[in-house]
Amino acid sequence: MSKRLNLLFICSRNQWRSPTGEAIWKKCSGFDTRSAGTSPNARKSVSPADIRWADYIFVMEDKHKNKLLAEFSRMMNHKPLYVLNIPDEYRFMDQELICELKEKVSYFLSFHIAG
Repeated sequence: MSKRLNLLFICSRNQWRSPTGEAIWKKCSGFDTRSAGTSPNARKSVSPADIRWADYIFVMEDKHKNKLLAEFSRMMNHKPLYVLNIPDEYRFMDQELICELKEKVSYFLSFHIAG
């Protein structure tokens, strides 16, 4: 892999799930990571700059996908966007959450890295 891939993780408040995704994939070579939230109360709200920067966008739930598509519709046209279906029931760096994120993100990335 010649180019580092930019992975953007999105949840609602950028408190538990998306920062965990950012933290665990940041440790893997070949990736740069960011996280953000869709809520106005998020620690860091997703911005147009985040969308432009991202090679792959991973959202935790369908509601996050819908919000991104509504707010950034034109920017999202050619962005790979994946719903991980991870409910908001974990704390930051919860071991179950780490396992789920590694498994699901690896699954989606395997298609693009191999192909």
